[in-house]
Amino acid sequence: ERRAELARDIAELDELIDEILMASRLESGGTPPREPVDLTGLVAEECARVNALLQAEPATVQGNARLLQRMVRNLLENAQRHGGGSIEVELRATDPIELDVMDRGPGIAAAERERVFEPFYRVKGASEASGGVGLGLSLVRQIARQHGGDVRCLARDGGGSCFRVTLPRVSQEAATASSLNT
Repeated sequence: ERRAELARDIAELDELIDEILMASRLESGGTPPREPVDLTGLVAEECARVNALLQAEPATVQGNARLLQRMVRNLLENAQRHGGGSIEVELRATDPIELDVMDRGPGIAAAERERVFEPFYRVKGASEASGGVGLGLSLVRQIARQHGGDVRCLARDGGGSCFRVTLPRVSQEAATASSLNT
């Protein structure tokens, strides 16, 4: 039992170090390589990993696939941790593209919806036992903004939360031309 607890603690420390390093790299202003990314495929892969329900339209963005994957994974893991069991994801190929990650958890009070994106901030009532260190949503915002978008926390009709990421849309012609040039 003690060994399992130590293994969990080490995994949490590894996650914390990884997220602090990523936040530091993003804050330093270094621009990662950008290429057309099949956001639909990336989101579908991450949803399958956590058994989330997905409704998606084909969407391509210009960006860094690894960072976008981290953004989606952080949102899904957050919903899994605090969301009351079921996670629904919608990806709309509007302009800008909208990615909604929705849960049926207790929701987030209006006064805290902006604060959840601050590093190390946790909503009232969240404990370390529930997991997370308070960096995941901060990283989501940094990654979205580095890709020309943003993220907001919204109340969900019927209870729960909706995290909406908006990202600039890449036209199919631009994505095809860029892939032909590489």
